Amino acid sequence: MKLRRDPFQAIADPTRRAILVLLAAQTMSAGAIASNFDVARPTISKHMQILNECDLIESSQKGREIYYELKVDKMEEIDNWLEQFRKMWEGRFNNLDNLLAKIQKKEK
Repeated sequence: MKLRRDPFQAIADPTRRAILVLLAAQTMSAGAIASNFDVARPTISKHMQILNECDLIESSQKGREIYYELKVDKMEEIDNWLEQFRKMWEGRFNNLDNLLAKIQKKEK
């Protein structure tokens, strides 16, 4: 049985977020991903393992290389969860904009 971690645990780490950004642009091999970071390759492998356990990436073997790609549907789940906060903050900013407009109108 494969352990599943919370995807928010994965995106909490800046290196893992950077890996996700790379994979959002294109499918990459582990070596290509690791070449973008100034850390030991086993460190990147551990980050990749966590992203895989969180079901945010998937791998496929092509010849001797393993390629990784972003699982967009899982990222959409995170985005959907964040949407509730986006709406709340947009409402607050709109209220603030309205208040500011009222104050500026009174000052004229």
